[in-house]
Amino acid sequence: MPSLPAEAFHFVDRANWAAVQAQGLCSTDELLRRGVFGAEVEAAVRAHRPRGVTLPDGCYIRDQWPMPPQALARCLDPGLAPADWYALLNSCVFFWLDPDRVARHRAALGDRPQVLLTFDARALAAACEAAAHVTPFNTGSAMRKAAPRGLRTLVPLAQWQTGGWTSEALPRQPVRAASHRPAELVFLRAAMPDAMRFVTATEAIG
Repeated sequence: MPSLPAEAFHFVDRANWAAVQAQGLCSTDELLRRGVFGAEVEAAVRAHRPRGVTLPDGCYIRDQWPMPPQALARCLDPGLAPADWYALLNSCVFFWLDPDRVARHRAALGDRPQVLLTFDARALAAACEAAAHVTPFNTGSAMRKAAPRGLRTLVPLAQWQTGGWTSEALPRQPVRAASHRPAELVFLRAAMPDAMRFVTATEAIG
């Protein structure tokens, strides 16, 4: 039976650190719900973001440059449009499960100061079990040879623990091996005000 790694990792932009300490982690959608920013700002955040967006309250929303609409459209399951994928990701809170991916993301963040949080992955997932999912690849990139993706890509954690990647496979396609490690731990449509109690290490970067 597959199991989560012991640690999960999450980057917090330094501009958001005070809010995270006070309110916990939340999705882009939740950040928008907490403020009154106007239709133009909300439309810009919920569409493709080639550049990061600073909200009127000072919170920073990261860019989505690795998944431009044309590239994303080529790898989406039938019936999904790029806007659907952006909406899905905006409703999630993401954690890396692989230190190598953490290092690559750290390099991609450039000069913006960050706080890298390390979590007890299993305790965090157990506390938010109903919302916990895993993915087999980086869902925030559609560059190069992008993996096909759809709603099936977010596999409920409990389902993955009992059936591996069976539900993620396309019809008439081989199922990923049980040994294939998840890339991301994802919490779908979940408020996580208590997430900080599962932090095991904090590192300021930049």
